[in-house]
Amino acid sequence: MTRRAAGFDAPESRSVARWCAERGWPVHPLASGQKTPPKNCMLCQGHSHQPADCQCIPAGRWCHGFHAATTDLARIENWWGAQPTFGVGVATGAAGLIVIDIDAHGGAVPERDRILPGIHIGEHVDLTGLANGFHTLAVLAALRGAPDPAWDEETLRVRTPSGGLHLWYRAGEGREWQCSSGASRSRALAWQVDVRATGGYVVAPGTVTQAGTYELLGTCRTPGELPQWLADELVRTGHLVVNGTVKPVRRTAKSVKGAGEPVTVPQPVQGANRRSGGGTRPRKAVKGAQGALGGRGAQKAAVAALSTVLAEVAACGSQSQGAGFSEKLNRAAYTVGGLVAAGHIEEAAGAEALRVAAEHARPGQAARVQQIIVSGMNAGRQKPLYAGGRS
Repeated sequence: MTRRAAGFDAPESRSVARWCAERGWPVHPLASGQKTPPKNCMLCQGHSHQPADCQCIPAGRWCHGFHAATTDLARIENWWGAQPTFGVGVATGAAGLIVIDIDAHGGAVPERDRILPGIHIGEHVDLTGLANGFHTLAVLAALRGAPDPAWDEETLRVRTPSGGLHLWYRAGEGREWQCSSGASRSRALAWQVDVRATGGYVVAPGTVTQAGTYELLGTCRTPGELPQWLADELVRTGHLVVNGTVKPVRRTAKSVKGAGEPVTVPQPVQGANRRSGGGTRPRKAVKGAQGALGGRGAQKAAVAALSTVLAEVAACGSQSQGAGFSEKLNRAAYTVGGLVAAGHIEEAAGAEALRVAAEHARPGQAARVQQIIVSGMNAGRQKPLYAGGRS
């Protein structure tokens, strides 16, 4: 039995480990079926000591998790040859990587000051529908006028067994980032968004756990450059290490100023490589839809807020059915209706933006598209949408 992992058929985790090591990413074992390292040897368990002082690591043993990570192929052969059911972890800091770990866990939404740390979300902002890290990261991107990174096809992306997503980026020359948990009160990028960097590790694509397989999305197998806006947010939230110390968190940031739904947020990424079967990429269709807004009374923040939902509509062009086109177009139309009611965009401009995106995804269905747009916009007008953002 083989597994599809990292772009090849891998009969065992050893192949995954070798694939990572050949790319310069130090690897270490994970306990069989788990996403955590195996126990240390009995000697290490018997007394407390720092990994740097442990003699097991230079002796070639896997004690202390990511501290033992290596690119030495002979050592990898020894480890996974002896324990072929071990999973594979990648030491992110040593690999020069930073991984944005988007969770899709259930649970109650936390206090408002912990949803987007450092960004005030007033009580007048309706948080209905905000449920996980996909939503918080999409909102943060929209506030900064940036595309949702969950849809970034130019970097390595891995779907987790729980429905989350790992976005792999290069840390950047001379830059060192600190790990964090989205639930932390001291350092966090966004609720249910973890950061894997120096002092941490990430589960390698192709690794199988009891919960399922860490599966690659799309065709990109190379970590891309960390987007500048995201790097700026990581600096603002205290993730940058400077001269061996973590740069303090900057607590000042713009607030979410709106009432009603601040941004209509997307569902977790479902497909692998979302391109239109018609030859035009969704990104171009979105730009065309945004062009319908420009110069016709639209505000920059409103256009940014629409980019995510327009992208979802346009991306439906990659599937003739089963893409949830009607639901996504209705959601986008609801957002446009709210922005129209709030005075951010003109009704005709918003409707045209929706039509452009929908025509890309489902050409020749003008009557159906028009019906959905009218219905969604009418519903959205009942709840004005004030999109926050940079002035």
